[in-house]
Amino acid sequence: MSKPLALVYALLSVALMSATAISISYSGRAAIALGLATFLFIGAGFVLKSRLRKN
Repeated sequence: MSKPLALVYALLSVALMSATAISISYSGRAAIALGLATFLFIGAGFVLKSRLRKN
């Protein structure tokens, strides 16, 4: 994975984690949804990294 792409993924992951942390105090459902979105986004980053490494 190139450095700019890794930086974008890292920044977006931190933004999603921050949004999850903030939403905990407002709504449980929103916190669960954002937590799941964060988990899936980070997982997609690992998949992308492995696919780019194979090529």
